[in-house]
Amino acid sequence: MPASTAIDQTADRVEKTIKDAEKNLADLTDRAQKTIQEGLETLRSQARVYADSAGDSIDVAQRYMTERVQERPLTATITAFGVGIVIGILLAGGRR
Repeated sequence: MPASTAIDQTADRVEKTIKDAEKNLADLTDRAQKTIQEGLETLRSQARVYADSAGDSIDVAQRYMTERVQERPLTATITAFGVGIVIGILLAGGRR
């Protein structure tokens, strides 16, 4: 077998290997993209559920606080004042 024939055959095999590698890489890229898109869709739907749940919890807490303030406005005012004092002391403590 002449050297040029062996070189041509080797070049053909290298070219085929490169094409196969490119095809495999394209397939892998497509699968990765689909998997990532599916994962993002799952995260979006879960995030919606969690956001709705958090919104409901906030509404319940807000109603609870509103009812307590309306039942005992003086107690609520004194409590809020006390919490403000404590937060002020904590924030001022870092300045020394």
